Amino acid sequence: MPKTAAEPIRDPKTDRLITPENCALVLIDYQPEQYRTVTSATPEEINLNVVALCRFATAYDVPVIVSTVGVDMGVNTGTSAEIMAELPGVGEIDRTGVNAWEDEEFRAAVEATGRRKIVIAGLWTEVCLTFPTLDMLAEGYEVYPVADAVGGISAVSHQRAFERMIQAGAQPVTALSFGSELMRNWARPNSGKFRQVLQWYFPERFRLMGEGKA
Repeated sequence: MPKTAAEPIRDPKTDRLITPENCALVLIDYQPEQYRTVTSATPEEINLNVVALCRFATAYDVPVIVSTVGVDMGVNTGTSAEIMAELPGVGEIDRTGVNAWEDEEFRAAVEATGRRKIVIAGLWTEVCLTFPTLDMLAEGYEVYPVADAVGGISAVSHQRAFERMIQAGAQPVTALSFGSELMRNWARPNSGKFRQVLQWYFPERFRLMGEGKA
C-alpha cells in the first residue's frame, strides 16, 4: 500500500527531538568586527547557514533572540543587515560581556520563551558561543550549537570549542538538520515551508562552492 499519510505527531512540547513548540533560536554577535577575525569558515558560508536558520525559525514560528556585544559602548556595530532583514520585529540585546548568559536582559529573554531546548549560534565559536552554552547546560537546558553557522579564529579554536561543548553535554546540529527536525515529515501540510527554504538554499550553496573553486 502506498504511504502518503504522515505518521501520528508526538506531543510537540515534550518530544525528545526539536519541534517548533519546544525550542528557541539564539544568535550571538554576528557583527562585522567578529566576521573579520574568523578563519575557520568564510563569512559567506556562515551567513548562508545563519540565514537558513532564520528562515526556518520564521517559517515555523520559533522564537528568536539576537544579541550583540559592545554596540552601546561604541566599540562594535550591530548585527549583519543580511541577518536582521530575515527577522522582522526582532530586536537586538546588547551586552558588555563576552558571555551572553551573564547579561540579565539576555537571560530573561531566553527564560521568557519558556523553551528548554536552545538552538544556538554565534561568533566566535570558542568564546561567545561556548560560554553561554556551558552555562545553559549547567542550568538544565538542552543546547544545540549549530556547527555550520559559526566560526572561530582558527580551525583548531573552532574544533576544540566543539569538543569542550560536547563533553559538557551539548548536541551539535547543522542548519539543515535543524530545519528537517522542525519539519519532520514530508506528508505534513507545513512541509512546503521546508521545501521553500531548500529551493533557495541549494542554489546559493552551489554558487558559493563554484566561487570557491575559481
